[in-house]
Amino acid sequence: MGKTNIVVCGAGGFIGGHLVEHFRQNDDYFVRAVDIKPYNEWFQIFDNVENLQLDLREKKSCEISVKSMHRVYNLAADMGGIGFIENNKAMCMLSVLINTHLLQASKSSNVKQYFYASSACVYNADKQKNTNVVPLKEGDAYPAMPEDGYGWEKLFSERMCRHFHEDFNLSTNIYRFHNVYGPHGTYDGGREKAPAAICRKVIDAKLTNKHEIEIWGDGNQTRSFMYITDCIKGMELITEKNIHEPLNLGSNELITINGLVDMVEDIAGIKLLRKHDLSAPKGVNGRNSDNTRIMELLGWEPNVPLKTGMELTYKWIYDQICKKYN
Repeated sequence: MGKTNIVVCGAGGFIGGHLVEHFRQNDDYFVRAVDIKPYNEWFQIFDNVENLQLDLREKKSCEISVKSMHRVYNLAADMGGIGFIENNKAMCMLSVLINTHLLQASKSSNVKQYFYASSACVYNADKQKNTNVVPLKEGDAYPAMPEDGYGWEKLFSERMCRHFHEDFNLSTNIYRFHNVYGPHGTYDGGREKAPAAICRKVIDAKLTNKHEIEIWGDGNQTRSFMYITDCIKGMELITEKNIHEPLNLGSNELITINGLVDMVEDIAGIKLLRKHDLSAPKGVNGRNSDNTRIMELLGWEPNVPLKTGMELTYKWIYDQICKKYN
């Protein structure tokens, strides 16, 4: 048997970089990595893969990216944490161009398998009003009332994948990611998510001796957070099993944002004065992953404890910030 040719779209991003790192270690794969960012802005970049800088919003770029590929991983999107997606709804929705052109190119190039990275932001907002949230099942995406902008784009793109599978026999796999975190990701600049943002704020407070922290909202909103190695393993499993229905991919370890701050303070060995910005974006009141379906189909669910993953994430961000101070 020859090698399986795979392309990771959005390879210069957080999850994409880790996925490239995973596949490049296996001689059974030829890996192509594609991202719009200049190479020096990729979170991770590797010599033993084919690296391409292309704008995947353009159809021609998508055709170049998928040529001769057996499997496509679409992780490319203009997105960030809650502050970014609430203030850039149109930009987030323009990512639909990426998925549209990649699906068309994959169909034309006879790609065997197409993975689409969706989001828990597709879920009906009415089911996320309580901080003591009932874990979200895959069916809770309908009737549709997703996160405005970003969530609507993800839900629409899910439907495109479904219909390309039904109408053109393109094998599509979809995960709804729940708050992925870990090293080699954004931790400042406005696109960072809560785990990285809180790590950065605690580290800054420790290094500057300004023992206070700003928290968006009252801090009682609840979330689950999935460590990056669980995310990568989940993607490998869904493509191996070739499951066509959208599945949750997330930890079911629920925690408040205040509890996450407690955890990072404990890791850092510091206690901070908390200032709550009630005017800042905070998202839904509660969101958690129901993992019943992924367990039924894959016999596995994300299982890295939050404290373990946060310790590793804190250490990496601490090292990056210390480099700047030095």
